[in-house]
Amino acid sequence: MSDMIKIRTMTGTDADAVLAIYQEGIETGHATFETRAPDWPHFDGGKLATPRLVSEDADGVTGWAVLSPTSSRCVYGGVAEVTIYIAGRAKGQGIGKALLGALVEASEAEGIWMLVAGIMRENEVSIALHEKCGFELLGYRKRLGKMLYGPMQGQWRDIAWMERRSDVVGID
Repeated sequence: MSDMIKIRTMTGTDADAVLAIYQEGIETGHATFETRAPDWPHFDGGKLATPRLVSEDADGVTGWAVLSPTSSRCVYGGVAEVTIYIAGRAKGQGIGKALLGALVEASEAEGIWMLVAGIMRENEVSIALHEKCGFELLGYRKRLGKMLYGPMQGQWRDIAWMERRSDVVGID
């Protein structure tokens, strides 16, 4: 990773950049079933308050990573779902590994003992990134959803289901 890239806490002033990177990922057809990025209040309301991270270089935000609750039931309070997006202009620079690594560390500081990720089967780069950061591929959720847009419109998609169990939180 370049010395010119830093990772910091996401703030509301990052909204436009975060949502633009999200939309860029959506347009690949291999990032999500969403058809367009939501407005900021919807995005903000569906994520845990902390940790929320962005990476940036001299030209602005290059990526972001957040956590979402997996359930409202209290027994799942230490489990969260990872979402990470890297701007196209910043891919291949080690930003994903640095950002996801920082998110893992920050999640443990928040008492989160398990992280889960659902990744489209064809997104081999993201699957490999998660594996480099300690996630285990549990298997595939077959034909989980049908694409509503893009080059794979109308096709069912398989989702790689991955998890990372902390070795410092929830080990009792």
